[in-house]
Amino acid sequence: MSMLHIEDIQVYYGAINAVKGISFDVEQGEIIALIGANGAGKTTILHTITGLVQAKSGKIVFNDTDITKTPAHKIVTMGMAHVPEGRRIFQGLTVYENLMLGAYTRKDKAEIKESLDNVFKRFPRLEERRTQVAGTLSGGEQQMLAMGRALMSHPSIILMDEPSMGLSPLYVNEIFDIIKSVNESGTTVLLVEQNAKKALSIANRAYVLETGKIVLSGDAKELMNDDSVKKAYLGE
Repeated sequence: MSMLHIEDIQVYYGAINAVKGISFDVEQGEIIALIGANGAGKTTILHTITGLVQAKSGKIVFNDTDITKTPAHKIVTMGMAHVPEGRRIFQGLTVYENLMLGAYTRKDKAEIKESLDNVFKRFPRLEERRTQVAGTLSGGEQQMLAMGRALMSHPSIILMDEPSMGLSPLYVNEIFDIIKSVNESGTTVLLVEQNAKKALSIANRAYVLETGKIVLSGDAKELMNDDSVKKAYLGE
């Protein structure tokens, strides 16, 4: 069984069928990219997996456990973290306080300290700004904080929603380098990203979504060379 198995999920917002019977798998150690235009259902899929939205039908299995109806806070304790679109950091709290909130499900102080040290090693800028109020950070730094906060829960899989949104090209490259290194250190990544070129450049496999359905899937490098993907998403 795959680490994460999504089977025929249907999601509705009122009468609107936002996700129309989607199925896919994420294997341990992979980076999987979900790409598609605005409104394709990418964010809804992440919200459904992490328990923020309930599927009307279908099944979500994480590490052999059916989590389809499991509440979001319990899913975090099972080893799944979510970096939401728009970062959603606590603007009025310090960098350090934001990071410690990421570890709220953990009890072992020595392990929390080790995770904090690892986050600061990965994001030296956060260590420099540990006492700074999070709302005063730049967009790129806030994105790093959102990622660092998710890593504080010590997840086996991390779901990232539009991590490059609104960032300068310099920060975009840095964020994608960090996603790669997080994956190389053993964390599986499910990535929703409008910058299809960057997403496909680091992913193992990818799924292309259109109006709530998967219309194409396969090896990320092959999809990068697919003419319909190039035309629709890569501006070529």
